[in-house]
Amino acid sequence: MKLFVTGVNGQLGHDVMNELKKRGYEGIGSDITSEYGGAADGTAVTTMPYVQMDITDADAVKRVIMDIAPDAVIHCAAWTAVDLAEDEDKVDKVRAINATGTQNIADVCKALDCKMTYISTDYVFDGQGTEPWKPDCKDYAPLNVYGQTKLEGELAVANTLDKYFIVRIAWVFGLNGKNFIKIMLNVGKSHDTVRVVCDQIGTPTYTYDLARLLVDMNETEKYGYYHATNEGGYISWYDFTVEIYKQAGMDTTVLPVTTKEYGLSKAARPFNSRLDKSKLVEAGFTPLPTWQDALGRYLKEIAE
Repeated sequence: MKLFVTGVNGQLGHDVMNELKKRGYEGIGSDITSEYGGAADGTAVTTMPYVQMDITDADAVKRVIMDIAPDAVIHCAAWTAVDLAEDEDKVDKVRAINATGTQNIADVCKALDCKMTYISTDYVFDGQGTEPWKPDCKDYAPLNVYGQTKLEGELAVANTLDKYFIVRIAWVFGLNGKNFIKIMLNVGKSHDTVRVVCDQIGTPTYTYDLARLLVDMNETEKYGYYHATNEGGYISWYDFTVEIYKQAGMDTTVLPVTTKEYGLSKAARPFNSRLDKSKLVEAGFTPLPTWQDALGRYLKEIAE
């Protein structure tokens, strides 16, 4: 099986390429830079084919993907800077990447009759209530530009293709790039006390584990909408931080505060990011390990 992966300079795309190499599949990675710009750790993206591609350029997308003619495309590229997306001069660019860029890829997948996996987010929902969001729920009400444009990307895929996986994730962390864990570890080294919000509830997603699931999916034809985060229960960012410092052996004090008290975010954040993942098991896929286990493995990985 030949798979084309976008966004390999990011956390997830990097790990997807490594998973493809591990399984012996032919993987071709892409991103907007002329050369791979991620972790120089000797892993798969530095040893597997890489091509430059701007997903907002429809002609380039058609030329590159048609030439490669993959059996499946795993679309990890996205604008993910949630607060920056709210800037008036950035909105068009965010939409061009998350919505139009996704449509460009979907159009080529349709022409090739190949599978497409689109990585989406809990932010497509309004984040209200306490019930976990089900993958086939259509009660969309994004709170910010990022969520709205990711929803537009979802609809581009679902309205164009039949052979697709739309996988919503949340609270992502991985080796290749910035994330909440790395930020909190750095802050904890220079501060005795940190304030972290306690009223936004969800579950972290380790890209190493998610990459395995995405390749599992592409080995099947069990198409549709899915939710995929690590197991281990729903938590707050405060709970997550406490466990980060505990596992890292740091004695930094963590103080719980409400989102209103914290007050630094430009974009509105969902309070309820609980994602119902039962459909994964129903479809025969192996759930991701617990987030506590994933955190421990990740801390060892970045310490090496």
